[in-house]
Amino acid sequence: MDNVVKIETFARIGYLARALVYFLIGYLTLSSGHSEGTASVLADIRDMPLGTPLLLLTAAGLFGYGIFRSYGAAIDIRDDGEDARGLAKRIGHAASGIAHLVLAYLATKIALSGGDAGNGGTQAAESILRLPGGEILLLVVGLGLAGAAVNQGVKAATGKFMDLLDADAPHWTEVIGRVGYAARAAVFAALAWQVLDFTFGESHEELSFQAALDSLRETAWLYNGVALGLLTFGVFSLVMARYRRIRATNVVDRLRKASSAFF
Repeated sequence: MDNVVKIETFARIGYLARALVYFLIGYLTLSSGHSEGTASVLADIRDMPLGTPLLLLTAAGLFGYGIFRSYGAAIDIRDDGEDARGLAKRIGHAASGIAHLVLAYLATKIALSGGDAGNGGTQAAESILRLPGGEILLLVVGLGLAGAAVNQGVKAATGKFMDLLDADAPHWTEVIGRVGYAARAAVFAALAWQVLDFTFGESHEELSFQAALDSLRETAWLYNGVALGLLTFGVFSLVMARYRRIRATNVVDRLRKASSAFF
C-alpha cells in the first residue's frame, strides 16, 4: 500500500503544479499581450514575491507528475492493454511523463541559477538535424506532436476524461475540461506544423510552446480564445488534483500485473 500512497501523492501534487503553470500561461498571455509558454512562465514564477521557493515547489510538483505519468504507463495504470492501440496510448503517457520531468529540471535550474530556460527546443532540433537520419527523427517528433494534438482534440470532443474523476466532481468540470483540451490541441497542432516546417521548409524560427502560441496571433479571436482555454485548463487541473480517481485496488492490480511480467 505504500506504493499506492506514493503514486497518489505524486499525482495530486503534480496536478497542482500543472494547474499553476497553465493558469499563469493563460493569465499572463491575456493580461500582458505577450505569449507565454511552459518554459518561459517558470521564469515569471521566479520573479514573483517568494518566487524562488514557489518555483522549487512547482519543480517538485512537476517531478511528481512526471513520475506518476511514467510509472503509470509502465504498470498500465489505466488498463490500456498491450495491443497496438494500448501501447500507443502508454507511450504517449510515458512521453508526457518525460516532458514534465524535463520541465521539473528546467524549473530547478531557473530557480537555482537565476537564468532562463533559453531556446532549448530550437537548439535540440538543430542538433537532431545534424545527426544521420536527423530529418526522419524530426519528422517522427512532428508527427508525434500532431498525434498529441489529435488526442487532445478527441478528449475535447468526447469528454471521456470525466471517467477519470469521482462522481462528486463539480458539474461544470466537463465544460472547462473540454475548453482546456481544445486549447491544448490548437497549440500542439501549431507546434507540430512548426517542427515539420523547421525540418523540411525554410523556417528556422524558435520551436517552443510559447512560439506555437504566438503563431496564432494573426487570428485575434483564436489567439485570445486559446489563451483563455489554457487558463481554463489550469482551473481544470485543480479539479483533477482533488477529484482524480486513483483507487488503491486499481494500482495494486496493475502492480501485480507488472510484477508477474518480470518474475
